[in-house]
Amino acid sequence: METLGDRLKYEREKRGWSQVYIAEKLGMKRSSTYANWEYNIRQPDNEMLIKLSEVLEVSTDYLLGNSNKFDKIISNEEYDSLGEITNHVKQLGIEDMGFFDIEKWKNLSPEDVEMIKRHFEMVVELAEKRRK
Repeated sequence: METLGDRLKYEREKRGWSQVYIAEKLGMKRSSTYANWEYNIRQPDNEMLIKLSEVLEVSTDYLLGNSNKFDKIISNEEYDSLGEITNHVKQLGIEDMGFFDIEKWKNLSPEDVEMIKRHFEMVVELAEKRRK
């Protein structure tokens, strides 16, 4: 069975974050406290558990192992898909890989653009099915 520490580590690594980075996002002075949670040496208090769920965008039930559904319910009004994609691109360090390079887009044929459009629509459709 996965522990709280296992889930914290998984979610942190999935985002490419260091223990120091997430500790800073949580407003902690020392990353060793966060590390103790991942190593299951200590447990966060309820207030910090809520902060963890907000920073990691997962439910507290998921973190505590009461649910395998990790998605925190976010209303459409709250969710910023463009911001999420932009942040993800920055976290992966791929902002300079050509996606935002207008000159590279100019070289694409209409068929290439259509293929990108179909792929995007497929991803959106899959996301909609998962939400139902």
